[in-house]
Amino acid sequence: MNGTREVDVVVIGAGQAGLAGAYHLRRTGFEPDRDFVVLDHSPGPGGAWQFRWPSLTYGKVHGMHALPGMELTDADPDRPSAEVISEYFDRYERAFDLPVRRPVDVRTVREGQDGRLLVEASDGVWSTRALINATGTWERPFWPRLPGQETFRGRQLHTARYAGPEEFAGLRVVVVGGGASGTQHLLELAPYAAATTWVTRRPPVFREGPFDQEAGRSAVALVEERVRQGLPPRSVVSVTGLPLGDAVRRGLADGVLDRRPMFERITADGVAWHDGGHVEADVILWATGFRAALGHLAPLRLREPGGGIRVEGTRVVADPRVHLVGYGPSASTIGANRAGRAAVRDIRRLPADARAAAA
Repeated sequence: MNGTREVDVVVIGAGQAGLAGAYHLRRTGFEPDRDFVVLDHSPGPGGAWQFRWPSLTYGKVHGMHALPGMELTDADPDRPSAEVISEYFDRYERAFDLPVRRPVDVRTVREGQDGRLLVEASDGVWSTRALINATGTWERPFWPRLPGQETFRGRQLHTARYAGPEEFAGLRVVVVGGGASGTQHLLELAPYAAATTWVTRRPPVFREGPFDQEAGRSAVALVEERVRQGLPPRSVVSVTGLPLGDAVRRGLADGVLDRRPMFERITADGVAWHDGGHVEADVILWATGFRAALGHLAPLRLREPGGGIRVEGTRVVADPRVHLVGYGPSASTIGANRAGRAAVRDIRRLPADARAAAA
């Protein structure tokens, strides 16, 4: 195929997981732009962090773990996390000489010749022996569909488009979602909005006390088991619960975090429950999370009957050339670091594995 460039590894995505993978590739002898390339959809360094709303300051970020080989020190907790982490990622890429090609859109990954994969992207076609996929979830916000949604005369938006609480001044806002983003939005909106209503599908679980290593391992194990079975992963946060900090305690005490069950339908001027209850709203803010952005891998037919991709460690069981990092149990920042290292370790063994399989 004319114009096709060959490398050993293509890394898709330059967030936490992708940079961790690139770091370990370089550390074990792979040369950037000769042996591997990093393709990133975003306009600049920072992964999905660069798109976070300005009021999400670094001090409000839960569990940001440093990239391998470089600590994030002396960060101002009052600065927007988008600025702090984007600058940190930029320093990291330069410190370890990890050139990232951006913005590059990867359109599809398909079978090539001689056991290689073809990565078709906006900057051309890459032929690769292995793939580290670190595309995360930010590009695929999840919007539930409910009866009457198209009749709502107000505004609907997802967390991915939330820019801060000021634009909701004087408005009645329904926040849907029981994760950290939902509670953060409510606590921010309360001083500005005319009224807020919190709605979740399941009762929220608040976590008392410190989240130690044993609890972390147990939470990751639950997510890992689903992935091992080929089921769509749940986020690590969904099994850890919400940390019960001072701000959350105040929100519970003053009624801002007074949760209601999921409504049955959306009306022209609000939301309604099956028991006849109704809340008028000007805005519905969907803090309903994200799904893994893996559409470009569809030609490889990796999905299992359960709807997910079966993964052992980071390696896709259906195709050991493909590694998913930042997926399922490695979706946390510390998990992404470990996954990057594990993926590179397996990739270094891939030629021997391939010969054994062929024999």
